[in-house]
Amino acid sequence: MNKNWIKMGVLVLAAGYFSACSTESGDRWKQGIVEEQFLYEEDVYPSCHSGTLAETPEGLVAAWFGGTRERHPDVTIRFSRLVDGEWTKSIEVANGVINDTLRYPSWNPVLYQIPDGDLLLFYKVGPKPSEWWGMLKRSTDNGRTWSEAEALPEGYIGPVKNKPVLLDNGMLICPSSTEGDGGWQVHFEMTPDFGKTWEKVGPINSPSTYSIIQPSVLTYPDGRLQILCRSRNSVIVDSWSSDMGETWSLPQESGLPNNNSGTDAVSLADGRQLVVYNHVKTPIGASKGYRTPLNVAVSEDGRNWSATLVLEDSEISQYSYPAVIQSSDGMLHFIYTWRREKMKYVKVDPAKLKLTKIVNEKWPE
Repeated sequence: MNKNWIKMGVLVLAAGYFSACSTESGDRWKQGIVEEQFLYEEDVYPSCHSGTLAETPEGLVAAWFGGTRERHPDVTIRFSRLVDGEWTKSIEVANGVINDTLRYPSWNPVLYQIPDGDLLLFYKVGPKPSEWWGMLKRSTDNGRTWSEAEALPEGYIGPVKNKPVLLDNGMLICPSSTEGDGGWQVHFEMTPDFGKTWEKVGPINSPSTYSIIQPSVLTYPDGRLQILCRSRNSVIVDSWSSDMGETWSLPQESGLPNNNSGTDAVSLADGRQLVVYNHVKTPIGASKGYRTPLNVAVSEDGRNWSATLVLEDSEISQYSYPAVIQSSDGMLHFIYTWRREKMKYVKVDPAKLKLTKIVNEKWPE
């Protein structure tokens, strides 16, 4: 037999072996995923970012911002519903039009379904994060139609990226933050009547070793609250409250890395905590790159974390700004920015998750 054919056969066998190993290895970090799809293949705008999810009485809904590019005045808030397993064509539900000659970009929508009530849409309008202001719309029909936009009180922006949480005392806590002249600071905007009146707590990290924004709120059976925050310090930073969010502990490292990109987290019905984030430790002072892979970790105590999923893993682009909720049937639902080109949706069965302990911030082999 020709030696070249033998060599080719060996190479083919080797390629098949490594492909099989790669697939088998990749499947380890996909266990639990039961569905994944793009919310759209093509839309009327080239760029998108910052997704959010909620469960209405009629099913899941999603929102994000889309336009020419982030910060462009034509960026608007898009909205879609999951109907019969498919996402409806997105519609514009909010924008930053001020008058005939002035228009600002829209930013970071956050959906929240009031129990037995309206669907809320929080979003921001303004030229940049240090100068934006908070807006709110309401829907009484699960997102089919929306009220006129109402401005939040001066100095309030609502939940900055991640979903509000309804506390046992009836207070809706909106995790928020600012990026102005005072640096990156986390605070909370609390409303006892779903956005009609407001009070503010914080900032909680002034002064602090950590520059943090975009917190997500976790709850514990004993009444404690925990937040997980994006940081400029190469780590996800956490803080704790034992009095329904009125006071908070000194921010500290959570045991997970951060790449100066958004995260989200949710308290599961079984008492565990789940966080979705880029498991990348970006050097302090580096740019906002390194937004891949996109990972999911689980913890029972909010301090010791176990690796469970890799939603995306490619060096060619970014997968970022995730959001996660758990629906009434127990399933987990994720949405995230896919290469700034599309929004992607993933459904996960938490009963099928496999856990491997994370040690020294290193994702297991």
